[in-house]
Amino acid sequence: MTNKFDKIIEEIEKLTALELSGLVKALEEKFGVSAAAPMMAVPAASASAEVSADKEEKTAFDVVLAKAGEQKIAVIKVVREATEKGLQEAKRLVDTAPQVVKSGINKAEAEELRKKLEAAGATVELK
Repeated sequence: MTNKFDKIIEEIEKLTALELSGLVKALEEKFGVSAAAPMMAVPAASASAEVSADKEEKTAFDVVLAKAGEQKIAVIKVVREATEKGLQEAKRLVDTAPQVVKSGINKAEAEELRKKLEAAGATVELK
């Protein structure tokens, strides 16, 4: 049976794009089928999913240190406390701002960290 299909495939490979298109049309007419993929109600479903996604509140936040500000030492202390990083790692993070201080945290924790960093003189963004 494979041999039978191999011969058919060899013949199809010899066809030009225009001839192949004609073959598809002829097969569709002969067997009363369509070669087009069946269309489902995907556009309507995705549109409603987008609307509901817009209405849903974000649950995971990233706290981004945009600028360290004038009081780098105070900001480094807050970063160390929040991330449990060593002094060198925290200093590097602050010196290379903008950097993500903490990611994937809940809103309350993100707001609390933002307030601490801003109190230390940093500029912070929640994403």
